Amino acid sequence: MTRVHLHERFPEISPSALPHVRLGTAPSPVRRIEGLTAGGADVWVKDEGAYGDGGWGGNKVRKLEWLLPEAQRRGARTVMTFGALGTNHGLATALYARDQGLDAAVAVVDQPLDEHVERQFARLCASGATVHRTRTKARTVVAAPGLVLQHTSLVPRRGVRAIVPPYVFPAGGSNPVGVLGTVEAALELAAQVRAGELPEPSHVVLAVGTGGTAAGFALGFALAGLRTRVHAVIVNDTLRLDERQMLGLARRTAALLRRRGADLGPLLLGPGVLGVDTAELGPGYGYPTQACTDAIAVGSEHGVHLDPVYTGKAMAALRSAGRTGRYGAGPVLLLQTHGPRP
Repeated sequence: MTRVHLHERFPEISPSALPHVRLGTAPSPVRRIEGLTAGGADVWVKDEGAYGDGGWGGNKVRKLEWLLPEAQRRGARTVMTFGALGTNHGLATALYARDQGLDAAVAVVDQPLDEHVERQFARLCASGATVHRTRTKARTVVAAPGLVLQHTSLVPRRGVRAIVPPYVFPAGGSNPVGVLGTVEAALELAAQVRAGELPEPSHVVLAVGTGGTAAGFALGFALAGLRTRVHAVIVNDTLRLDERQMLGLARRTAALLRRRGADLGPLLLGPGVLGVDTAELGPGYGYPTQACTDAIAVGSEHGVHLDPVYTGKAMAALRSAGRTGRYGAGPVLLLQTHGPRP
């Protein structure tokens, strides 16, 4: 089966108005996790960590397929983004921006350290990106205007020098342009359902670090006509991440598509399509919990390799919800957004 592309889904959108570059290989696979249930519901997994050459950043690559061409459309020479020390998104941005002829700047805040975080930060520093260690969210906000000025370019145009600021996008690439990548992932899942590769899930369970994936799946399911609900498992306490914020981002993404030429028709993006779960957050972003550790062990037993910051907590939420019967007859699908941890 071929990948689902927004330009094929909405041929009325001009590629020049909404440019795209292929960075990964789709579709990402789906499979039933044999021997694992959530209450009475079968458990499936969609492995977004397999998307993208080299696996850097898991599902982050889908967002960059839209963010990097948007930067080029605006004439930017540099992209600027944000993350924590072990940021998959920041590393993916640095590596793929370089491949597209763009410079990258990444401002990073502190997070609990383990061997993976230290290795990931070392990779980021070696990527060629300019790394600004701002340490806290508050200091990042204060420093941001100066960082934008530092990475602003003077570009010759028609005999004069134009001032071109960097293209700035938030942590996780979670602005309406970046969300287009996860809308495609949701449409791809709908196509896999139609092709008989899996039954329509009652819920998709996913970790929420910045909200873009949850917003994209909510919008993608609305576009595809799926009844699947998003179980959004919050793993980040440094951002506002609630139903209103994520559905607002989904609606802003729909508005972007309409502005660029898409005829979307009416969309159902009201309360109930997305449920927020904060029970697995623990002490905060990046801090381990026993439920997460147990969930990682269960995943490993079934050939699903999870991480302690994002997907382990999503699996913990899936197991907890299964015990309460939240998914009914299911099935339920775990979105594996985690890339390799070499």
